[in-house]
Amino acid sequence: MKITHIAIWTEHLEELRDFYCNYFGGQCGEKYTNPGKRFESYHIMFEGECHLELMRRSDINGDPESDRVGLAHFAMACTDESAVDSLTERLRAESYQIVGEPRRTGEGSYESVVADPDGNLVEITCC
Repeated sequence: MKITHIAIWTEHLEELRDFYCNYFGGQCGEKYTNPGKRFESYHIMFEGECHLELMRRSDINGDPESDRVGLAHFAMACTDESAVDSLTERLRAESYQIVGEPRRTGEGSYESVVADPDGNLVEITCC
């Protein structure tokens, strides 16, 4: 069994699309729109078979003040430690919030953590 995609609700559909395409090399499919359900989405494909589905619906909006149980983070893999460092610095220079500085984890991987424009945590990692 394998994960095929992760879906994220957002109010900032194009901004998140641009973030994942520009910084993580995603290839974006055509925008899907269902006017009857007031639903729009993009599928962003990455190397391998996994992709993100970014979704917006006019009656879904996040409440940052509420406690939630759910997705803690997801990880995007780089080729090596220098690529983790380089991408982290690029994101910092472009004013994205670096939540976790590059470091070696207890499991031995190397990672940093950035918040996407909606505050979802993305681990930038290599093994």
